[in-house]
This record gives sequence, structure tokens and C-alpha cells, in this order.
Amino acid sequence: MSRRSRKRRGAPTSGWLGRLAVAALVLGVLGAALGYWSLKSYLHSDGFRRLLSAKVSKALGMTGEFSRFNWDGLVVDTAAFEANGRGLIGSLHADRLHSEVNLAGVRRGVWDLDGASVNRVEVNLDARSHSDATALAIAFPDDPSATPAKHGWLPTAVEINGLDLRELIVKATFDDGDLFAYGMRVAVERTHDKHAYRAEIDGGRLRLPWPSIPAIDLDRARLRYQNGGFFVTDATASIFKQGRLDASGEWIPKQQQYAAEGNLRGVKCDELLSADWSKRLTGDVASSFVIEHRSTGPLATGTLTLKNGVLTALPMLDSLAAYADTRRFRVLNLSEARADWRWQQGEISLTNLVLSSESLVRLEGQLTIRGRSIDGLLRLGLAPGTLAAIPGAETVVFLPGERGMLWSPLHISGTLDDPEEDLTKRLMDAAQNRMFDVIPETGEKVLKFTRSILGESGAVGKGVEVIDSAAGTLGGVLNGLLGGSNPPPKPPQPHQERPRPK
Repeated sequence: MSRRSRKRRGAPTSGWLGRLAVAALVLGVLGAALGYWSLKSYLHSDGFRRLLSAKVSKALGMTGEFSRFNWDGLVVDTAAFEANGRGLIGSLHADRLHSEVNLAGVRRGVWDLDGASVNRVEVNLDARSHSDATALAIAFPDDPSATPAKHGWLPTAVEINGLDLRELIVKATFDDGDLFAYGMRVAVERTHDKHAYRAEIDGGRLRLPWPSIPAIDLDRARLRYQNGGFFVTDATASIFKQGRLDASGEWIPKQQQYAAEGNLRGVKCDELLSADWSKRLTGDVASSFVIEHRSTGPLATGTLTLKNGVLTALPMLDSLAAYADTRRFRVLNLSEARADWRWQQGEISLTNLVLSSESLVRLEGQLTIRGRSIDGLLRLGLAPGTLAAIPGAETVVFLPGERGMLWSPLHISGTLDDPEEDLTKRLMDAAQNRMFDVIPETGEKVLKFTRSILGESGAVGKGVEVIDSAAGTLGGVLNGLLGGSNPPPKPPQPHQERPRPK
């Protein structure tokens, strides 16, 4: 058979193959168009809105629903999402939501949402120990039973690849009060883990449950959500006028556990103290802190230091300066001021407390503050010679010790408004005993001298009057030394006999 004949015989076969290829291509295009039309038709139906409402509600552990969807191709907008629940999240309101559906995820069996944004979200949380808090399944786990889809081949899972919250407002109720956070902008993105997200917060203000802590102006915070827990990897904020706060922490709602740690610096004393004390103590406060959840409530611990500390205008310092005949005590520069602190259920405990002005005064020990009540066991150290004017002070009450100083125990009690101490009585008793120790040696001479001046009948009474006057003077001195408001007593004046009428 010739080559030309074989060509004529094979021509019909290749023609049919070409027609079949063209037909398959046309059918593929029509199928793709039909599939796209079916997907778009379902997206624009109320079924997709109900699907998305069910998925978001399940993720939040609530019952919620989106408003009517407005579509422009694959871009969707809705006015609001409203949800209520009985678990961790009591209520949630979001307005002006926007997103775009990426059909590439259909092959994986999911609806991919890109470029999601929300104008404002308001959340109310109940994180009290008796509440039925549940973990948040933010990754929208697949649950076909909650999917009101008409076609079995359509995806039943939803994944949000990122979210931009232009304003987040949170009110969280804890066992010991409410936390408010507002004015925050949050950017969320997915991680490689299906059940994990990263978030970055810019700006905003926080009001913590504890009234003693002022509002915190947040600069920036980086968070991670994973396996039902929220983890703050780092956060920076401003507090008080010039204070800076660095912190990290975690919160696991299902286990009702939280913890945080960080550092505070740049806070002025007058921002922490009362109006009266802020005039007497100046300096810069810095502190580390750790906050933990305990069965009895939150526990906070840390170490506090005071830099550039200065004590001035204290009655104790003025009296000390007067009786020591020096101006060194009128303005006391603190070379060291620190303490370890612990706070729980409104009680503050200070341990390893040190207040020191080098080679002059040093106070060490521990102090507990319960409401307005105080109780402290301390050691007071003074430079030798400070209390030389008080008999027995530097030989009985104060004893030589470390740092070349004289030391005495000191118990403080009472209230912040009316503190009490036991040092005054011990000093007075020591001074009184010291006076009587001296009297037997010189008493005979004193009595003879007194008789010669006053006569036999008035000697004993006048001696008692002199001792009582000395005791009163000593009490005034000690009251001034230990912080009382009485001014230093005047030196006793010579006795002047009243002139007799002629």
C-alpha cells in the first residue's frame, strides 16, 4: 500500500481525536463555569450566612448571627454580628464587617476568608471562678452537623487567614473586680498551626481590677493564641506620668489560670504616696513583679527599690538634728532604700526592708500593712553619739553592732494615721534607771546641797519635782526623735523665787 493511501486512511481517526479534545475542553470550561456559578450562588444564598454564623458561634461558645450579607462578587460586607452566651463570653457585638472569599480553599474542603476586618468589637467576659468558662476554638473546627448546606460536595469548614480589628473594647469580670480595655487596634494572622494565631495590639488603655493601680496606656503588645490559651510574649506600656512598664504573661480560660511578670520603672514617689508624705519623701521608684492566680485570689510579689531618695521636713529628722547639734539630719539622702513585697487580699508585706543613710541611720526588718493597721519588727541603727544626751540610750537600749553603728530592736504597731512604737518607753526606762544608778554615789552630796538651799522640809518634794520635769523633757525628746509632732523642748530655766510682798 502506498504512503498516500495510508495517510488517507488515518486522517478520519486523528480528526475525531481532535474533536474529542475540543469537546472535553468545552465541557471542562462549562463545568468550571457551572461550578463557579454553583459556588457563587451558594455564597450569595442565606445558607452561607447561616453556616458562617454557626461556625463563629461554635468557636466562641455562644449563640450568634450575622446581619444580612451584601455581596460584590466574592467580597462581602455585613452590618453586624451579635452573640450571647453563658460561658466565658457573655456577650459580643461587632459592627461593619468585611471579607473576601478565596475559592482556592474549596479543593481542601474549606472556605478561606481573606482580608477580614471589623470596625469595632465590644466583648463582655465573665472570668470569675464560679462561671462556666470554656476554651475558645478559634480555628473553627469542622462540625458538619452544624452546617446547613444544601450540597454535600460544598465545604463545611471555615478558615480566617487574618483579621483587622480597628477598635476592640473589652470588659472582663474577675473575682476581685472588673478589667476594662478600650481603644485598642488588633491585627491577627494565622500561623502554620491550624489551631494557632498571632496578634499584635497597638494603643489602647487598660483599667485593672485594683483601684490602687492607675490606668495603663498600652503602647504595643504581641500575643499568641494556641490550644485554648492566650500568651502575651511581650508588652510595653506607660503608667503614671513618666513610668514605663514591660510585661509578659498568659491566660488559660478553661483552667481559670493566669500569670504575669515584668518590670516597672520611672515612677515618682509623689505619685504613690499621700499628699502629706509626698512632700517628705522624693525619689524614683522601680520594681519587679510577678502576678499569679491562687485559690485564695491573686498573689503579687516583687522587689522594690528607691533611687535618688531624699527624706526631708520630718519631725524626727528635725529633732534629731537639734539634739545632735548637726544639720545632717534635716535633709537625709538615702544611700539605700529597698524591700521585697508581697500583696494578697489587700494585705501588703514588706520583708528585707532597708532604709539607710550611709554611716548615719539604718533601718532594717519587716512590716505588714492590713488596711490601715501596721505591724512591724525592725532594727534601728544609729551612728555613735547620736543619742548621747539621753542617759543610758547608748549603753543599755542601743548596743554596738555591725557597720560600726549602735543597734536596737523596734516594734511598730497601731495604724498608718496613728503609729505606735516601743522604743520610747525602753529609752525612758533606761534613762530613769541610769539616773538612779548615779544617785547613790552622789545622792548624799545632792541632799546636803539641797538642804542648804531649801531647808529640811522642802528637799524631798523639790527633788521629786526636778525628776518629774526631767522625765517630761525626755518624753518630748523621744517623741520628736521617733516622728512625733511636738517641737524639741526648751532647755530648763533656772528657778526664780517669786518675790514676797513687802
